[in-house]
Amino acid sequence: MVMKTPSICSILFAFFVLFSCSWTVSSHGHDDFLQCLSLQSKDHTSISNIFYTPENSSYSSILNFSVQNLRFASETTPKPLVIITPVNESQIQPVIYCAKENGMQIRVRSGGHDLEGLSYTSEEPFVILDLVNLREINIDVEKKTAWVQAGARLGELYYRIAEKSRTLGFPGGVCPTVGAGGHISGGGYGTLIRKYGLAADNVIDARIIDVNGRILDRKSMGDDLFWAIRGGGGASFGVILAWKLQLVDVPEKVTVFTISRTVEQDATNIVHRWQYIAHKFDEDLVIIVYIRRVNSSQDGKRTIQATFQSLFLGGVDRLLPLMQQSFPELGLQREDCTEMSWIESALYIYGLPVGPLDVLLNRTQANIRYLKVKADYVQKPISKNGLEGIWKRFFEEEAEDAQLLFFPYGGRMDEISESAIPFPHRAGNLYKINYAVYWDEEEESERYLNWSRRLYGYMAPYVTKFPRATYINYRDLDIGVNNKGNTSYAQASIWGLKYFKNNFNKLVHVKTKVDPTNFFRNEQSIPILYSKWTKNGK
Repeated sequence: MVMKTPSICSILFAFFVLFSCSWTVSSHGHDDFLQCLSLQSKDHTSISNIFYTPENSSYSSILNFSVQNLRFASETTPKPLVIITPVNESQIQPVIYCAKENGMQIRVRSGGHDLEGLSYTSEEPFVILDLVNLREINIDVEKKTAWVQAGARLGELYYRIAEKSRTLGFPGGVCPTVGAGGHISGGGYGTLIRKYGLAADNVIDARIIDVNGRILDRKSMGDDLFWAIRGGGGASFGVILAWKLQLVDVPEKVTVFTISRTVEQDATNIVHRWQYIAHKFDEDLVIIVYIRRVNSSQDGKRTIQATFQSLFLGGVDRLLPLMQQSFPELGLQREDCTEMSWIESALYIYGLPVGPLDVLLNRTQANIRYLKVKADYVQKPISKNGLEGIWKRFFEEEAEDAQLLFFPYGGRMDEISESAIPFPHRAGNLYKINYAVYWDEEEESERYLNWSRRLYGYMAPYVTKFPRATYINYRDLDIGVNNKGNTSYAQASIWGLKYFKNNFNKLVHVKTKVDPTNFFRNEQSIPILYSKWTKNGK
């Protein structure tokens, strides 16, 4: 990227902006970065309105706006030297240039749902590039496509689609406050997975800024980079600006239901049966299972409850015979079912009241707590004894607000090659397990983290092996991290093969080609093949 040489007037203006507004800097590098940013920006007035230092009164509110996990909101959590909230793409290029020049790391945040906080924390001096203002969405109903900027939330995307058409949808995630940039770059999945695959399977173009500040689309970035950012995690390769999505057909009416059963109501046998059939259902049908501890309605004692929640792409009259034939054990009745539009099902599945759709435009998530998440894949049904071992661990004190989610695969997921994009978890996987535990006090964190690790350890015989696969969007630093600075392939493969399996090797080669100094890096970024970095890549 060629940077314009500043005039004397612009230099004087930059210093006026920096010092007249009392933006005191805490380090020489911090000061140099701010001066560089002001000098390299074409519009000094606009750039001064989009960066925040700790001395700015809005710094904390900007930082915490997209924090989705209290584990990374404590006083001891490393904080950025600067937060930049660009309103257009051209304001990002100087940030990359100046961060490289001053040996600072960039953390790119679209929605803040990185489960280990890597989009807004770092042990090295860093700046946050917060894409919260890059949220434009353009829907083309005739071509069934959408351009969505990285900072848009999934709820905003679904809302804008529904504004134009009630018979188009997109196979993204359930949580409406998740940012499109990170969600899709890791694969992204939701209730349309068995019909249409992942969010990343339905990307047809993208825009990214690379380490040299070039804005690239699918054609100019080339096949390898376009492949890598659709499931390989975009933060390793540059700054994702926007995705062009292939929208998918949904019927005017879908059917939903939620049925709960406790172990006293035969939940163990029903869950056991579900494992054998959920991946074989008609691809229009997905039935998700949630496992949690509850108080029995009969005697108030603690028990385990399995909740079966479903989306069916069709009417109840077609669903009931399918369920009677495939899964009579659940005992689904017509009165359990509700017909609604697909966009209304987005509210229902997330647990929002089915009503006005503008709740999907809410960009903040209520009731942020401490959280730890892990994930596994299951290729052989877990025995009843194995399930009962899970239930036993849910009676432990730490499991009061814990939950397992069993998400079925099959359908379209069996048809897509595991090397089509970096996401490799395709045919042969019956379902994915999500483990989540919540708590409210920071001093209790280690106890709850240890409970999560004990449960994860117990599950080892029942899930995939060699490697024990997991999902990049459920990032888990317990499975391995890069060394600070110089990370070897061998070190990174400890975690990389679990996320990407055989695709990890290709990701490393792409990374080495497009970011040879390893500028875009974090504790679980794709490594480069060699370590002869320039001073700007340290």
